[in-house]
Amino acid sequence: MTEETDNSEPTQLEKLLIDNPSDFQFHAAYLTYSNTCDKTTETEIKKLLNQSIRALQQNQIDYSTFYRSISQYRTGEESQHNYGRALIKTQRKRE
Repeated sequence: MTEETDNSEPTQLEKLLIDNPSDFQFHAAYLTYSNTCDKTTETEIKKLLNQSIRALQQNQIDYSTFYRSISQYRTGEESQHNYGRALIKTQRKRE
């Protein structure tokens, strides 16, 4: 009578709920982490994101290192912003 466990399915990693709204920098980093974590479905990426936010919370890394480590997993929001100058065509009244 042995129980067999089905380990073929990877367990889904949960998003960490360690936000600190009183610390503005950490709160902004947590929001970035949260959005990135919500958009990804891969467990390895979520594992790395969890490690990064936990290391930031415990002051093992600084904010620039945190953003550098998760930047490759952030998709969508950066490509929507276009900070270049818009070309405006005008006409003279006589034309």
